Amino acid sequence: MATGFINKLESFGSVDGPGIRFVVFLQGCPMRCKFCHNPETWGFGKVNGAIEMTARELLEKALRYRTYWGKDGGITVSGGEPLAQLDFMVEFFELAKASGVHTCIDTSGVTFRRSGEAFAKIERLMQVTDLLLVDIKHIDNVVHKELTGHGNENIIDFFRYLDEIHKPIWIRHVLVPGISDDDGALTRTREFIGTLHNVERIDVLPYHALALGKYAELGIDYALKDTQSPTAERVANANALLETEKYTRWKKQ
Repeated sequence: MATGFINKLESFGSVDGPGIRFVVFLQGCPMRCKFCHNPETWGFGKVNGAIEMTARELLEKALRYRTYWGKDGGITVSGGEPLAQLDFMVEFFELAKASGVHTCIDTSGVTFRRSGEAFAKIERLMQVTDLLLVDIKHIDNVVHKELTGHGNENIIDFFRYLDEIHKPIWIRHVLVPGISDDDGALTRTREFIGTLHNVERIDVLPYHALALGKYAELGIDYALKDTQSPTAERVANANALLETEKYTRWKKQ
């Protein structure tokens, strides 16, 4: 039986998928996004208060809150990077689907590869995943690497794979002044999204520095400490360039 390393649980999440969600934040992520608001989930294993649980233990805990989910809610696994714990994710979501639970993954897609045992596990996991929340952090590969520590080739391929298997996605784009708030990059992002057929929703998320205290506590330098949040005008501009209103297959909350 697979076990997972879990940083924290949120019983009544309202922004991580449809309806009310039980949100699981897994421990461990290979990316180092400069705007990450969960730096405590970066390290792998039992670090920063993470605990180890079996898939069945976690599901039993989640199901205690099922009466609050309504017809749209369910379980969302975030992180960290959920796809970095594939064995646990497969077992957890297979158990969840056997219990009739709506399942959602919030992932960067950075670990995706179309080969080997890991790909076979991804295919198995997608069979029991209803929705994915995915983020194009930057459409330019060089800037993406500067922003996250990784290129975006695997992420772009992951988007294409999800489109090929007709798996519904919600796209979330963090708007960072001076980095991702760039009209040219936003236009290229829209053009890429236009090649996909599985997009249900696009959300522009204004950058904020609310996690600054976490970085200080962990002794990590916060690279964007002098970056301000985007203005309402720039957020509106990003929504217009990304044509977010075109994607209404799921009504915005």
